Amino acid sequence: MQTIQIPYYTSTLDLHVEEKNLLQVVTAKMHEYDPGKSEVELIREALEHPIGTPRLRELAKGKKKVVLVTSDHTRAVPSKLTLPILLEEIRSGNPDADITILIATGLHRATTEEEQRRMFGDAIVDHEKIAINNAFDPTQFTHVCTLPSGADFNVNKLATECDLLITEGFIEPHFFAGFSGGRKSILPGICSQETVNENHSYKAISSPYANTGVLEHNPIHEDMVCAARAVNVQFIFNVALNGEKKVIAAWAGDLEQAHAAGVAFIRKWSQCPGITGDIVVTSNGGYPLDQNLYQSPKAVATAEACAGEDGVIIMCCSCADGMGGTHFAKLIKMGTVDEIDGYLSKIPPKETIPEQWCPQIYARILKKHPVILVTTYLDHEEVRKANMIPASSPDEALEIAYQMKGRDAKVVVIPDGVSVLAVKE
Repeated sequence: MQTIQIPYYTSTLDLHVEEKNLLQVVTAKMHEYDPGKSEVELIREALEHPIGTPRLRELAKGKKKVVLVTSDHTRAVPSKLTLPILLEEIRSGNPDADITILIATGLHRATTEEEQRRMFGDAIVDHEKIAINNAFDPTQFTHVCTLPSGADFNVNKLATECDLLITEGFIEPHFFAGFSGGRKSILPGICSQETVNENHSYKAISSPYANTGVLEHNPIHEDMVCAARAVNVQFIFNVALNGEKKVIAAWAGDLEQAHAAGVAFIRKWSQCPGITGDIVVTSNGGYPLDQNLYQSPKAVATAEACAGEDGVIIMCCSCADGMGGTHFAKLIKMGTVDEIDGYLSKIPPKETIPEQWCPQIYARILKKHPVILVTTYLDHEEVRKANMIPASSPDEALEIAYQMKGRDAKVVVIPDGVSVLAVKE
């Protein structure tokens, strides 16, 4: 019997698997990667040697208004470490710069002050100017251009009214944008709901190129890059994180060049050879990404790549913050997966419903694979209405899966499904 710890909210849950059933435990190599330097050393080194741009302190000279876009409460960006150093770098070049930290929420709820203090530290919340993107407030946005897909690009006015636009974030595999980080800080980060919705339309999500680890010909990625270039993002700062959410690498500089360097690192250290099991157990890596069901398809899509024909997927996701979106909650419970997919497929890009990408991806997966959701926070009746099977522990879920697949079923465990770039066999 093997005991495997599965990340869950701010702790872990134990999964027990018999040796005869356990096919493989899949982890990203980057979780064992040792950079040989401290987090602060890595951050400072990246800023001292930017890729494709002058140093940030040089770019800041003579600029009056500076906007620094950072991630919201659903992302594990170590802003408590990075923001003070970024602000120091800007002010070393321009002590009088008028700096606004803009929280990129996409379509998420506003980040609370308590969350900001946890993410940024008291000093930044008490002494810096902070704005929160609200995708649902049309007065916050201005129209910039039409994106390659035909989508209207409406972005937060702060990004168009500043002299220097900077973004920070982290890079990991992303199940329809290819990879996170870089251009994603702008779209969906600080765009209007109309722009985000159209970027996440049924048509775009259905593209065979809108997939984990794919950037070339990916229509979602192409729109994102175009948007970030259109508002002249002059400098990005991105990091890679290990399983403990510690910085193990960092890149700074040009929007595309610095991001490409980060992507190459992530691809090298997170890509795992394809392995197929009858049952695949995974998680969203715990807090903050497993706060709600809306974020959970990220890891479920990784499990999908390792699940054999009609293989069972077990997803451990606390859902401490509930379903995570009113539109998503309504759509995922509106009927069978075929009814959901049929309904969504008829919606034109410009009429895309907020959050519909999530039930669309779930419908795609649930057509082939039963999904057992391990949650101790979300009401189990709600889970059933969402076309999934509820369980209160990984062991309970595994027992349900054995009843479906047989006692000899082979089990693949991906403790952190978000960090792994799984390649189908």
